[in-house]
Amino acid sequence: QVQPVESGGGSVQAGGSLRLSCAASRFWSMSYSIGWIRQAPGKEREEVACFAPDGSTTYADSVKDRFTISRDNRKKTLYLQMNGLKAEDTAMYYCAGDGARAYGCDALDAWGQGTLVNVSS
Repeated sequence: QVQPVESGGGSVQAGGSLRLSCAASRFWSMSYSIGWIRQAPGKEREEVACFAPDGSTTYADSVKDRFTISRDNRKKTLYLQMNGLKAEDTAMYYCAGDGARAYGCDALDAWGQGTLVNVSS
């Protein structure tokens, strides 16, 4: 059975929460920096949250203190806990890694088809 890479998206009211998951066994060893990116219609792709190779995390200013990235190295799964969602968080969310173009949390490329997050106000 084919399993989507990203899951957990959906529709939620402003102030609500969602937890995104990324089954990343196919890609886990291919990247050093891993994280989440998002893109809304008409907007540039935004790097939301990222693990650097040393395990440190970075967040976009727009999501800091609301989103938390985590990972399970045994399961090779990446997560994004999103709390206090706002309408401006509406986007397609992708798990992503570096290495295709460059290295670092500023060089992430999507792994899968994405999962849609729709936040209504």
